[in-house]
Amino acid sequence: MIFRRRASREPNESPEDGEDVLEELDNPRPRGPWDRTETDADAADETYLDLGGLVVKSRPELELRLQVDEANGLIASVMLAGPESGLELRAFAAPRSGGIWEDVRKDLSAEAARHGGTATEVDGEFGVEVRLMVPVQGPDGRTATQQSRIVGVEGPRWLLRGTFLGRSAVEPDPEGEVESAFRDVIVVRGGAPMAPRDLIAMTMPAAARDAIAAQGATEDEEVTGEDDEWEDDADE
Repeated sequence: MIFRRRASREPNESPEDGEDVLEELDNPRPRGPWDRTETDADAADETYLDLGGLVVKSRPELELRLQVDEANGLIASVMLAGPESGLELRAFAAPRSGGIWEDVRKDLSAEAARHGGTATEVDGEFGVEVRLMVPVQGPDGRTATQQSRIVGVEGPRWLLRGTFLGRSAVEPDPEGEVESAFRDVIVVRGGAPMAPRDLIAMTMPAAARDAIAAQGATEDEEVTGEDDEWEDDADE
């Protein structure tokens, strides 16, 4: 499902000449991801999961996992994992003037180089994205190359970063499951003052907290209790 930006006219009304064109030009994210002020698509849709700073639409093909920071016990990122592809989501505060994604790209490239990898910037569906190739050690001790594709979308005082892994890292599919999941995301920045690049806080759903408590899980375990299939080795 693709959510469109809310407009003042009724769905059956004919737009004035040029209205659709002007709306398209005015919205840098005509297909998402969305700011909380732009959509209420989750209000009557139980497939959405409210995580506080992010509202994520669940999909049967993708397993949703919450990555918890061992240092503070807070949710650091959201992972959507499929049979062949994965998507990691993180949202950060950004200045009103925008432009933070350009600086983040430079940091990602520098981090990849520090690990002996490479970073290439290319134009993609969501604007300029970074393609990373970073050496990693496999379970058998051998060195392999992990590829990832990182996109950044800026909204009102926020930056949503999506890291595509697996097949989606090397074969982008604008209408694929993980790309569609990325467009469905709703960012809830809130009005509290935040420094640029501060992680927008996410909260554990009550049902997940109850499940963890029932299983006796510790705070540094994933909600699913499984190991990550995909890893992002190019964190800021």
